[in-house]
Amino acid sequence: MNLIIDRWIPARRQSGKTERIAPYQIAEMDDPVVDLDAPRPDFQGALDQFLIGLLQTTYAPKDDEEWDERFESPDIDDLKAAFMFLESAMNLHNSEGPAFLQELGELEEAAKSVSFLLIDAPGEITVKENRDHFVKDIHETGFCFSCTASALFTVQTNSPAGGPGFRVGLRGGGPLTTLLIPESPDATLWQKLWLNVQVLEDGKMPAADNPLDSTVLPWMGPTRISDKKGKDTRPEDGHPLQMYWGMPRRIRLEEPDKKGTCSLCGAEDQPLVSAFRTKNYGTNYTDYWIHPLTPFRYDPKQKNPPLSLKGQQGGLGYRHWIGLALGTAENGDTPATVVDVNQEMLKDDNLRLRLWCFGYDMDNMKARCWYEQTFPVLTCDDKRREQLLDYAAELIELSQSAVKSLRGQVKEAWFSRPKDAKGDISFIEAEFWQNTELRFFDTAEALGKLEVSQAADPSLMRAWQTHVLSTAMDTFDRWTLESNPEDLNLKRIMKARKKLQNFIAGGKVWKRYNERYPLEQEDIA
Repeated sequence: MNLIIDRWIPARRQSGKTERIAPYQIAEMDDPVVDLDAPRPDFQGALDQFLIGLLQTTYAPKDDEEWDERFESPDIDDLKAAFMFLESAMNLHNSEGPAFLQELGELEEAAKSVSFLLIDAPGEITVKENRDHFVKDIHETGFCFSCTASALFTVQTNSPAGGPGFRVGLRGGGPLTTLLIPESPDATLWQKLWLNVQVLEDGKMPAADNPLDSTVLPWMGPTRISDKKGKDTRPEDGHPLQMYWGMPRRIRLEEPDKKGTCSLCGAEDQPLVSAFRTKNYGTNYTDYWIHPLTPFRYDPKQKNPPLSLKGQQGGLGYRHWIGLALGTAENGDTPATVVDVNQEMLKDDNLRLRLWCFGYDMDNMKARCWYEQTFPVLTCDDKRREQLLDYAAELIELSQSAVKSLRGQVKEAWFSRPKDAKGDISFIEAEFWQNTELRFFDTAEALGKLEVSQAADPSLMRAWQTHVLSTAMDTFDRWTLESNPEDLNLKRIMKARKKLQNFIAGGKVWKRYNERYPLEQEDIA
């Protein structure tokens, strides 16, 4: 299969029809494709990144005007011709030359089940000891070409730690990806993808003289081995476009050995890939590869290198919004390059945007959970954005102080010895964050409309404060009072409830907030 010519990408058209398309068909405007239709959420995110990589590598616009023209009216013939330039690099199997994201040449290691390409697949030891009770057993089956290509790209771009010498991805293991998407439900896939393509003239993602060179597509040349005699791979060792095509793992797919039903997507009568070979000490990406689709944390004191943000336990919420969508947060969290650059370019277009964030929460080699979330993007000029960032930080600080007290007092209500109590109660915090999210973004949107240096309406800010307090109290009541009456220790619960209210309303954060946003007497009445 060739990933440029063949129809292999699962997609859904405006009419509701689902089918597999070739990459250039994302530009079709007759019953346009509106979204991908991958069998797994990590494949969905990976395929979006694959297509963005193709666009940035072969079809990037030279200036803002060309970006606008292509956003509104893509030329499918031009796009197909641009993609065809990479045809020779995009064979899934190729015994005589380069194969997509694979080692150039054969690997002699023992073959493994293709299912081990999946990031959330149980490890070999887990399977051997029969401890994979809660994971679907697919080790004796195979993947169709479409799912094999998707799995291969997913593991290379998100590559987690995999044992001695098995390198993590260019962005680190399990990176968070953030993509701009239109808010309109009528948006096409083309528009969703194009929003994440950068203009060449900004200089952050230059064109390559030869996209087929191994400095762009690393599988087009010998692997940069990273054992004791090998070498690391720094940004100066490759073209910036290699960030879309990172290849930390040395992998070689086996030829399909049978036909049948794909164990992932259910497609019938397909050639099935059942195995692959792999070897350690592949490309070791070091130093500062600042991937354009990933947010990073920069050390405010400039003592440590930037680190890509990762998926984290508890998921994503508005407490992360500043560093993902708005601007640099106090802790150094900073939006992805494409989010920062392209939303600035679109600030005068009246195009309402959202930010799609997704990634694995990894515990070293173990995938704990896949998280994804969308947030609004409030486009405004630099000065307004800086002002909004300050206001939003205050709103979030208020929530963080409340949820800290909520967590402690729920344990006080539940246990006679709360400091000795073990267990994860993050679900309580998650409920609080979820129940305050809508009000937060409504408040933030109102604040984003203020003129520069215009003071926020105290009644608006105090309404947020009231909402935070009432939500914290309601959450406390639900988790402490709504249980079997025989199990309730009402005296302990009411004592903890009173402490919760006092801790929140009497805390330093709360008092400082009140001083900054005092209410007039008529507002209090």
